[in-house]
Amino acid sequence: MAQGQTPVTAEDGLTTRQRRTSPLVVVHSGEGKGKSTAAFGLALRGWSQGWSIGVFQFVKSAKWRIGEETALLALDEVHRSTGQGGPVQWNKMGSGWSWSRKAGTEEDHAADAREGWAEIKRRLAEQAHTLYVLDEFTYPMKWGWVDVDDVVDTLQSRPGYQHVVITGRNPDPRLLSVADVATEMTKLAHPFDRGQKGQKGIEW
Repeated sequence: MAQGQTPVTAEDGLTTRQRRTSPLVVVHSGEGKGKSTAAFGLALRGWSQGWSIGVFQFVKSAKWRIGEETALLALDEVHRSTGQGGPVQWNKMGSGWSWSRKAGTEEDHAADAREGWAEIKRRLAEQAHTLYVLDEFTYPMKWGWVDVDDVVDTLQSRPGYQHVVITGRNPDPRLLSVADVATEMTKLAHPFDRGQKGQKGIEW
């Protein structure tokens, strides 16, 4: 594809500028590694544009300290002290979000996920962020903890200029039907296949 040229001519009646500034729904799925990493890469690009970044982790333990979290929160401090970039909020289970305080039964986790999604809906309605990273969010939908139709309706009707990136395996077809960008990570080889566990700087 030639630089700056698309393979088809759009017939949506929008100007080139309007089309290039449309809010997107992005889904990163597949069996391969790198889904969250790619989403956080988009967050770095958004931060450099001065966007407000909201990260919401649905599955990872609150005890895990991942490199992207450390880096993005450091960039939030840069924004606060210098005005460069944009603000960053990182929300995960056990880190000041009320939906993490309950006991660990399956129904508790389902209630947690529903409360977390309700918070995201509130922020979308308020246009609180420019870019939302909903990390591992396909799983609460797959397990029936969050209503897929509600997610789809909310994404389609969200106001203003708000990008939403969702990561995780096995996304529901209804979610994919409203995705502007959908990428599947395919594993060709990985040290896990040789019995090697994850290592710092690569997996976290």
